[in-house]
Amino acid sequence: MTFLIRTIDFTASGREIIRDRTAEQKTLSIGRASENDIHLPDLAVEQNHATIRQSETGSLIVEAAGTMGFTHDGRKTSAATIDPSTGGELGFGAYRLQIAQDGDGPPAITISQVEAAPEADDNLAGFALTAALPSKRVMAWAGLAAILLAFLAIPIYTHLNRSTVTGDYDRAGQVVMDASWSTGALSTAHHGLEDNCEACHVEPFQSVRDETCLTCHEGIGDHAEIPRQNTGRGPLSKGDEIQWAIADMFGKEGQGSCTTCHTEHEGAGRMEPTAQKFCAECHDGMDSRLTDTALANAADFGDAHPQFQAVFHPTLGSDATARISLSKNPKEQHGLKFPHELHMNKAGGVARMASNIGAKQGYGDSLVCADCHTPTADKNSFLPVDMEENCESCHSLVYDRVGTTFRSLRHGNVAQMQADLRAMDRAPRRPVTTGRRRPGEYAQGGRYYQNFGRPARSYIAVNRALAPDGVCGECHIPTTNNGKADVMPVHLRDSYFMHGYFDHKAHEQEDCTTCHAADTSKSATDLLMPDIAICRDCHLGEQATQAEVPSSCAMCHSYHPSTVPGAPGKDKGRSDTVALISRKPD
Repeated sequence: MTFLIRTIDFTASGREIIRDRTAEQKTLSIGRASENDIHLPDLAVEQNHATIRQSETGSLIVEAAGTMGFTHDGRKTSAATIDPSTGGELGFGAYRLQIAQDGDGPPAITISQVEAAPEADDNLAGFALTAALPSKRVMAWAGLAAILLAFLAIPIYTHLNRSTVTGDYDRAGQVVMDASWSTGALSTAHHGLEDNCEACHVEPFQSVRDETCLTCHEGIGDHAEIPRQNTGRGPLSKGDEIQWAIADMFGKEGQGSCTTCHTEHEGAGRMEPTAQKFCAECHDGMDSRLTDTALANAADFGDAHPQFQAVFHPTLGSDATARISLSKNPKEQHGLKFPHELHMNKAGGVARMASNIGAKQGYGDSLVCADCHTPTADKNSFLPVDMEENCESCHSLVYDRVGTTFRSLRHGNVAQMQADLRAMDRAPRRPVTTGRRRPGEYAQGGRYYQNFGRPARSYIAVNRALAPDGVCGECHIPTTNNGKADVMPVHLRDSYFMHGYFDHKAHEQEDCTTCHAADTSKSATDLLMPDIAICRDCHLGEQATQAEVPSSCAMCHSYHPSTVPGAPGKDKGRSDTVALISRKPD
């Protein structure tokens, strides 16, 4: 099958140019794409708009390839059949295709572009918006002026004339149209400031300052002094120096400022934890830059992290603490005689006692950790062990019985215990003479009766209670204080790690003995803190995808400690920064 395709174009002067070509094929494609047999560069034409093929009777069948269709002799359609000898016209956008055939020659398709009629434009101009509106140039300048007024002049004016914000940061903002300058939604923590930009952006065209952040976050602790942080981080590259110099020109504070790490307008949600790389920039090889630091280098929990260091009481009877690596197998002198293995042995006497007490007291066949250690409400930590609540079911403090009432010693006060036991010997004794007694309320059975006889049971009971195998000596270490019988002070810690955080709730699916070897501890001085090898069974560095729990530094460490509980020395906690504590004494 042969088609004659004729294209009519016009030069700038109006001269007509006609180009003829033949196509030896059964089907012609029409569309805006250049690979079509009939290329029509008009946005009103689809990439592949229609096809033309000849039927067995010689007629030309035109079919739309897309959804837009075309016109056949002025009528909209998606398919048409044209007799070449009779002729017809197809319309595609601004193009017209005239189909004709001369005698026995091939069907001819003449392509031309329709020109807009000037008369029609003039007749319709009165109905167009251009007849009622100013020119495009005037409208463009008017729109620019409106934008500058609404989104620049008004915000600046209202900002300069607002009253100073002093602490009430949750009120509605005073700057009009300031939300139009927002680059994105605030995080969930700062969502209440969405309409109060001036709460953080105090000065126009200036970055948020540290003093503004500290207005609300006043209790937050510094990670370290800024000059010390910069030294620990190491020198900047030339590119970073240029970037920070440019940032300084626009009022941004230097490295270590709040906005260095905390970026806002990133969308609603929680703030993402700090990446491991951020911490490693300083702590990897820090000892070569901060030669006076006592902190070991750390870069990756899986293969570049020092052994844990625990804060504990190394001296019996003293509240002074020390911080020692767990690799040195430290011994804790807390003042109690408590072998965990004895209490957790499933075949020992303690297990037999727990079985005898039974479910009435909440015990099973033997003691388990939960029988003595009670988790807090949030299950992140544990309440201090309480004698009356956790121990007295087995270690009874009953010392006397009056009728059906049992008398118990008051735990925690040796002097009170001694007084209670001395007062136990109140039984009447045989008088020295008979038939005579002191009259009134001072007589036997009276209000002020006192037995002045020689004490017997009370002194013996006091001595036995403070003996190594007595009621107090079962758990406490007897001693003397100013020549008087006493027990060693007890110092039990709530936390053993200064700078680390451990969430027990996240590990509640594990047995306590998975990390704490209490069931095999035969000595009360064993410090039952897991070392780093146990943690690495599940936790490895942030990039360790093969680990059960890839862990970044922020999983266990806080960047802003407000206080440092249990710092070495007197165990009262300190408000110093982490970097200051890590320094060696001068």
